[in-house]
Amino acid sequence: MPVPHPDPISAASYSAVELCPENDAVLMLDQRRLPSEEVYERLTTSTEVARGIADMVVRGAPAIGIAAAYGVVLAARRAKSRDELGALAAELRRARPTAVNLMWAVDRMLSCVERGADAPALAEEAREIHRADVLANRCIGALGAERVPDGATVLTHCNAGALATGGYGTALGVIRAAVESGKRVRVLADETRPYWQGLRLTAWELHQDGIPVEILTDGMAGFFFSKGAIDLAVVGSDRIAKNGDVANKIGTYSVACLARLHDRPFYVAAPWSTVDLGCPGGSAIPIEERSITEITHLGDRRIAPEGVGARNPGFDVTPARLVSAIFTERGVIDPVGEAGLLALDA
Repeated sequence: MPVPHPDPISAASYSAVELCPENDAVLMLDQRRLPSEEVYERLTTSTEVARGIADMVVRGAPAIGIAAAYGVVLAARRAKSRDELGALAAELRRARPTAVNLMWAVDRMLSCVERGADAPALAEEAREIHRADVLANRCIGALGAERVPDGATVLTHCNAGALATGGYGTALGVIRAAVESGKRVRVLADETRPYWQGLRLTAWELHQDGIPVEILTDGMAGFFFSKGAIDLAVVGSDRIAKNGDVANKIGTYSVACLARLHDRPFYVAAPWSTVDLGCPGGSAIPIEERSITEITHLGDRRIAPEGVGARNPGFDVTPARLVSAIFTERGVIDPVGEAGLLALDA
C-alpha cells in the first residue's frame, strides 16, 4: 500500500520512514516483510523507534539517521526533563553502532534542543534532515552517473536505494541518475546474505522503476568478473573514516577485492553525514555483531546442524586503496584518502 502520509518527503511511491503531520508518530515501512508485503508500522515512542532500528524494520545508514531524528521528536514530546530526554536519545544512539548517521542525527537534534527549539521547530529540524538527504542523494547520483558508461552492467551489494535513505538512494541513486540521463544500464544485485537486502530490496526497487536487474548469490560475483560481465561496482556506506576506509554491509570488501583483481572500478556513494572525520581509520570503526540465528535459521526453522555455531558481523571494512572514488553531495573524492576528504570538509 502507498505510504499513509499526505505529502511524503520521498518522491517514490514508498518511503522508508516519515513523521506524521501531527508530529506524534513515526511511520516506518517494515522492510523485513518486503517484497511480499508493503506494511507500515505506526510508532508513537522513541523506544519503539529505537527497537525498529535495531530490529531492521528500517535499515540503511541515511534512513537510520532520519528515523533517529524523528525518534528524538517523539522523545521530546514525552520527556519530563533534559535528563530523561538524554536517556531516550542515548537509547536511540545504541540501536545500531556502525552507522554514524544515527549518532550524527541524534546529536544534531539535541543541539537544536539546547538552542531552545520548541516542539514544532524540532519537528521541522528533523524533516530538514530528511529533505537534505533526498537532495544529497540526487547530487550524489548526478556525480556518479558521469562515470557509468552507456551500456554498462553494474554490480551492487546490499541495498543503498530509496529504502535505505530519505529517498532516491546513494548507490542506486547513481544507477537511477544514469538511466535518467539516457544511458542503458543493467544491474546485477548480490543477494547479500544473511538478511537478503539485495535479493529482497534492491531487486524490488529496481524492478519497480523498470531498470533491468538480475540477482546473484554472494558467491557468484567472481565468476561474472572473470567473464568480463561486470563493468563496475557501486555500493553505499555506513561509515567512512578520515583515511578513506569504508564500512559497508558484510561482503563489500570481497567485492572490492574482486573489482581490483579484474581491473574494474569500485565506487562508493554516500552523503557527507556518513563521513566520520573523528574516526582515523577502518580499524576504529565499531562492527556490529548480529544474532547468529540470522545464519543458522530460515525463519523459525533451524537449517544448521544442532550444536554448530556461526559468526555474524554485520559489516566489513574496505581499505581506501581499493576504492576508486567516493561520491558525496560535496563532490567526488578521487584519489581516495585523507587529503581528499579534508578538502571537502567545509
